[in-house]
Amino acid sequence: MMALNRYRLRAMVRMGNRGAIIAAELLAHTDRLLGVILLMNNLLNAAAAVLVSVITVSLFGQDKIALGLGTLAVTFLILVFSEISPKVVAAANSERIALPAAFVLKPLLRLLTPVVWFVNLFVYALLFITRLRPLPGENSQRLTVEELRHLVLESSQIIPKKHQSILMNLFDLESITVEDVMTPRARIESIDIEAPIESIAGQLATSYHTRLPVYLGEPGKVIGVLHLRHVLHLVQNGELDRQGLEGLLAKPYFVPAGTPVFEQLQFFQEARQRIALVVDEYGELLGLVTMEDIIEEFVGEFTTSAPSGTGIFSWGEDGSILVEGGTSLRELNRKLSLSLPLDGPKTLNGLILEYLQEIPEAGVWVKIANTAMEIVQTQDRTIKTVRLFKAPSEENPPPRGTASVR
Repeated sequence: MMALNRYRLRAMVRMGNRGAIIAAELLAHTDRLLGVILLMNNLLNAAAAVLVSVITVSLFGQDKIALGLGTLAVTFLILVFSEISPKVVAAANSERIALPAAFVLKPLLRLLTPVVWFVNLFVYALLFITRLRPLPGENSQRLTVEELRHLVLESSQIIPKKHQSILMNLFDLESITVEDVMTPRARIESIDIEAPIESIAGQLATSYHTRLPVYLGEPGKVIGVLHLRHVLHLVQNGELDRQGLEGLLAKPYFVPAGTPVFEQLQFFQEARQRIALVVDEYGELLGLVTMEDIIEEFVGEFTTSAPSGTGIFSWGEDGSILVEGGTSLRELNRKLSLSLPLDGPKTLNGLILEYLQEIPEAGVWVKIANTAMEIVQTQDRTIKTVRLFKAPSEENPPPRGTASVR
């Protein structure tokens, strides 16, 4: 009864299994269940000992050696046939034995309720004196997040690897913010409403996105979001102008950088939005997050990336890969199986700058979280391109000249 899988038991109860229903009722009151089991167990063990003593006396009289040997014999028999063997078998076949046994234990408990109640009075008095808590019921057992995470990892033979990956990602949603998954401001494709109309038309014709932020003068001053589908009729009729574009702009949707992605997904659903602009505590634009960005966090990448993006990652034959400095650390960890720290900067550029405490020149090497990096290109006080190398191994030795910067 105690070795039953409680979660499987609940599932069987929901399916209407009569034995499971009775077993669940018994386990809901563990003190009574243990009371009736141990009462009968000790009663029968004591009766067996007395019976052996009576038989020994009737056969050998008051011989102390015979009584001692009889006591040893009955102790051995009780241990083997009444205690150890049944418990080992029951623990290995708990469901097969406990469910039928529940049909016997329930009427037995009803019959012996007064005796069990009387015995438990002394039990509770002893627990009160020793300041110990009573036995928990079946409903008090709950899995923590870490236990559930471990359970999913241990269920690899039952849960397909893809489903397992999705479940593991779901556990992290509460700890991930929109700042972790957003597209940084420098990589946002947007339109300057003050740009020449010919330039805007060319940008619309070659855009890889269906929604584009529109700003006035500088990227931080977003005045709206333009859906390309709404502007097609202006282009077809040759009526594309600045005033027409402004009339098609949707109100921008701003969210704080610290918003958990799970809450943001709910906000998208409630507000019927698919895109949001991420701002810091001062209202400065930090980046852009879409519903697809959040969904990809737990189901994996499924949208088509623009050629200029960093959607495809694969190690080269020499065990290295060239990436942009603005690439998200979460994206690198997920796609390259790295372990770069995520508790500080969100991009590779920010991580290297924080680690070095200065703006490095091209050709500088650094090693962070067992990943060797070479700064390939810097521009305007930022790191534009970095070459990453696989962690050293017997099959993949570190490149010559690699040195950690401390």
